[in-house]
Amino acid sequence: MNARTEPAQAGSDATARPPLVRELLLVAGLFLVYKFGRQLATGHSGEALRNAHRVWEFERAVRLPGEERVQSLLLHGDGLAHLANTYYATVHFPATAAFLVWLYLRRPAHYVWARRVLATVTAAALVLHLLFPLAPPRMSATTGLVDTARVYGPSVYGDPATDSLSNQFAAMPSLHFGWALMVAIGLIVATRSRWRRLWLAHPLMTLLVIVGTANHYWLDAIVATALLGLALAVIPMPDRRATTARRAQGGLVPAQRDEQALAGAGR
Repeated sequence: MNARTEPAQAGSDATARPPLVRELLLVAGLFLVYKFGRQLATGHSGEALRNAHRVWEFERAVRLPGEERVQSLLLHGDGLAHLANTYYATVHFPATAAFLVWLYLRRPAHYVWARRVLATVTAAALVLHLLFPLAPPRMSATTGLVDTARVYGPSVYGDPATDSLSNQFAAMPSLHFGWALMVAIGLIVATRSRWRRLWLAHPLMTLLVIVGTANHYWLDAIVATALLGLALAVIPMPDRRATTARRAQGGLVPAQRDEQALAGAGR
């Protein structure tokens, strides 16, 4: 009986929640390192604008859809542009935080996996920001796009010359899109509802918003998707079947577990 019950206990321990204080410190530390790293990439406005021209010309060469097509939909009225700017400013961090909190409380094994994936993608993004500073399309005269946040509000950025809180020359990759796509993938993997694929509406809406507000190019989202794909390829996700079995095993009362173990031993 002991031989049968020990593996079940070990499996249950494998899905135990990580210590809360440690996780809070870890996530906060990663965020601070990223913010500090982005600041190291500031002060390259000339190079960032030249790279913006190269990205724009490359997109036209490979015949990607023009970002102006999406923005034209928002410019039919002040309300749509304002709504898109609000989504850009207010959904990114709260949605990702809520995703991690829910996984931590309800799917601990998936939480550890998602946190590792997000940390890996964010670290890779920081390296790209340092190596390839890129001005967003709203800053480049080449694009002819409108800075909707400045015109219609609300805006999360100040004057690039004096803004010391953010690096506005770090458009590629788009972590707005990369994180949103990971939220959708994580919820699809961690839940079993037949409606769970509707979570893909979040990254789709985010994609339309970041392009329509002229904060990102299509290529920024494509690169973010590639980085996320690489992270998902190298960081194994939890085995849903094993996790479900452990959860079911953990839900049995001790007498039921002993009965199940005895039945297995008699086979």
